Amino acid sequence: MSLLADPRWGEALAHLPDYLGNHVRVSLAALALGLAVSLPLAILTRNRPAPRAILLALASIVQTVPGLALLALFYPLLLLVASVTLAWFGVSFSAFGFLPAMLALALYSMLPVLRNGVTGLNGIDPALIEAAKGVGMTARQSLVTVELPLALPVMMAGIRTAAVWVIGTATLSTPIGQTSLGNYIFAGLQTQNWVFVLFGCFASALLALAVDQLLGLIESGLRRRSRLRTGLGAAGIAALVAATLVPTMGRPSQGYVVGAKTFAEQYVLSALLRDRLQAAGLPATTRSGLGSSVIFGALKAGDIDLYIDYSGTLWANQFHRTDIKPRAELLADLKASLAKDNITLLGELGFENAYTLVIPKKRAEALHIRTIADLAAYASTLSIAGDYEFFSRPEWAALQKAYGLSFKAQRQMQPDFMYAAVASGEVDVIAGYTSDGLIAKYDLVALDDPRHAIPPYDAILLLAPKRAGDKRLQAALEPLLGKIDIATMREANLRASGNDANSSPDAVAKWLWGKIR
Repeated sequence: MSLLADPRWGEALAHLPDYLGNHVRVSLAALALGLAVSLPLAILTRNRPAPRAILLALASIVQTVPGLALLALFYPLLLLVASVTLAWFGVSFSAFGFLPAMLALALYSMLPVLRNGVTGLNGIDPALIEAAKGVGMTARQSLVTVELPLALPVMMAGIRTAAVWVIGTATLSTPIGQTSLGNYIFAGLQTQNWVFVLFGCFASALLALAVDQLLGLIESGLRRRSRLRTGLGAAGIAALVAATLVPTMGRPSQGYVVGAKTFAEQYVLSALLRDRLQAAGLPATTRSGLGSSVIFGALKAGDIDLYIDYSGTLWANQFHRTDIKPRAELLADLKASLAKDNITLLGELGFENAYTLVIPKKRAEALHIRTIADLAAYASTLSIAGDYEFFSRPEWAALQKAYGLSFKAQRQMQPDFMYAAVASGEVDVIAGYTSDGLIAKYDLVALDDPRHAIPPYDAILLLAPKRAGDKRLQAALEPLLGKIDIATMREANLRASGNDANSSPDAVAKWLWGKIR
């Protein structure tokens, strides 16, 4: 089947109103906020060299921060502010999704607006300003009547640049809970759905181009004093906003929100949870692509209602425990710790998805490597790859301490790409996952951990504090508890790594329910 004939284009199109609408709203809100702050600052500092230099330096520093990092930093910052306002004033707000994305993107938009604003105003011929004073104009009248109109072309160029930057960077807001066109890209990369990746990239590029051209039309109209051009440009932007709002009008409440992290297994399981709730007559949607720390904070704050986590992740990352206990004891302690935050651990799904070191089976047999202890003797001559967070996680420190591991080189890469990389010899070892179907697909082997450096990683179902007493919710989910064994989950993950319509998270979730019911 050719890529153009792939039925997943239809699936991608079905998500477009939601993803595009949210993308446009957060982008335009961020751009409007950035302009509201940047333009007055450009005007105030245009004739003040020291404050202007400091302001431009600060805006330049913000611009050097990678967009994803800037977006991610706002989430914990707003969580802290929300907790303070709640404690002091009894008022709180959601630090999830729209607000952190809008604030971070607004900061990202400031540099081109400030720089072009100052350049445009300072580039005006001083004789014209003197002439304005000579005819009796006040400083304000000179600014409004003479300076701003003359500086407008340069200022609009900065605004257009800022708009393109904001729209492009908004695709990175998915991990902090803001729905955007980035949902296509993150989901597509994790599930190897290249139709989604291409669709998200094209849609984002077309949106940026459309907004840039509409702003260019406004700029041309103001420069030529053409009300028609200015009006058409403004009407185009208004129509774009209206088009993104119409699909949301009359839409029923989203009901329960099921969270998911940023890898294929989570996409499948969140779709399964959503389907089970909908089958029980409970409205439900998914919010996927969330970072590990963001998703737990979102559950605790009630921004999502439920999601599946892993006992070892919570034990080591959220509660910063370094001791390793037997599975039953660890789960009991974890349940008690979660209860202190009013989070319900409803139960385990039945399988474990732990970190594990993985090498090609042929190489393991040739070197007689069966365990991580066996691998340690060769580690200094080998390279290892892990996902983006593995080498900063407590599990990696525990493995190094328990086995004295010291590899020749460490690399970070997209999780799905790791398996192909180790199979092709680009790296020697990867930090994989025990429930991943790609281990079998690429003829790899997961090494045993005889010293139990890695804690148990049972898949567990968590409910938000506000859902603790929700009996209908719990009744709808209980048929899943203890029913998914490791072999079934591996097969589901292998299906999700395919490249056809049957490998979508929704399709795999339906297959998975058929296997366990």
